Amino acid sequence: MSLTIAALREAPGENRVALSPEVVRKLVKGEFQVLIETGAGDRSFYPDAVFEAAGAKICDRQAAIQGADVLATIGQPGKDVVDQLKAGQTLLGLLQPLTDLDYVQELAAKKVNALAFELLPRTVSRAQTMDVLSSQASVAGYKAALLAADRFSRYLPMMITAAGTAKPTKVLVLGTGVAGLQAIGTAKRLGAMVSGYDIRPASRGEVESLGATFLTTSVSATGEGGYARALTPEETAQQQAELAAFIAQNDVIITTAQVPGRRPPLLVTQKSVDAAKAGTLFIDLAASALGGNVAGSQPDKTVTTAQQAQIIGAGDMASQLPASASDMFAKNVQAVLTAIVQDGKLVLDVDDEVIGELLATTNGEIISSRVRDALKLPARPAAKPAESTETKGVD
Repeated sequence: MSLTIAALREAPGENRVALSPEVVRKLVKGEFQVLIETGAGDRSFYPDAVFEAAGAKICDRQAAIQGADVLATIGQPGKDVVDQLKAGQTLLGLLQPLTDLDYVQELAAKKVNALAFELLPRTVSRAQTMDVLSSQASVAGYKAALLAADRFSRYLPMMITAAGTAKPTKVLVLGTGVAGLQAIGTAKRLGAMVSGYDIRPASRGEVESLGATFLTTSVSATGEGGYARALTPEETAQQQAELAAFIAQNDVIITTAQVPGRRPPLLVTQKSVDAAKAGTLFIDLAASALGGNVAGSQPDKTVTTAQQAQIIGAGDMASQLPASASDMFAKNVQAVLTAIVQDGKLVLDVDDEVIGELLATTNGEIISSRVRDALKLPARPAAKPAESTETKGVD
């Protein structure tokens, strides 16, 4: 009997869908059954007919939930979904496992397998094809630069006209991870003068390869695997003071620093916001209920300061490019399925270094070391690196 994969229509305000027609076609070819809730792809411009042509069955919400062996989702499913889940079903998506521990415990109590993309060990090379955070950050960075071009009150490139020459806009991107580099590259292609700032000196080469100027401070925060480590209070104060001088010299500031499951670092202080000249545009990709990188930013809102600077809470940028974002998200889902399905059966190896961390809960037990630590549970035995295996049906 083949496994059944399902995707639902997401909550209002979320335009993406967890499976794309291209991935559905590959899953069906790999002898999976696919259920798509009616209208699930409408906001991504994938109507039901396109999913049907790819081999999916279109059904109502209840049938999709109850018929799924694996339920793929963008955001955390609500109570209406969780109440219908049964022991042994698998939930795969952005489940907020580190910020909503009650949710994880509820799934564990129902003996639901919960695979949360936020828990993926991103420094393990074979996990890169599963990395939703990176794929969606790439979309967000691109869209942020386009938003800057749309919302800033002047031209981004230098423009030579009969009425004179317009100077290029100065764009500063704070954080040079996936989102930051995409924002830098896109703003540069749009003709802006671009600088990229990071507290990791090793980022210089990537920024300069895009034709941008690299900026950093005297505080080095290089951590494990090339990721930034947390700064001490003294280092944070020094870093913010040095960064304030860079901010004052720019017209558009795009901030991209996020820490999954934790409050984003404050990069632009209230003092820097208050000192910004009229027309300055801040685009905060980290804006969320947990906070943001810019003082005073609010998710999904534009705040105009007394000095006439604007702060855009842009935490939903991936959702604003829904077709491309859904395509990439679906490929990440496909990569996870490739790793956990063997010979037509679901195999969740809790000792695997990738799956064991991606897995928040299975069989009523909390598995991920990060979730266990958050719940103050004793550590499980260390996961083992998995040997290469042949898997069936999802390539």
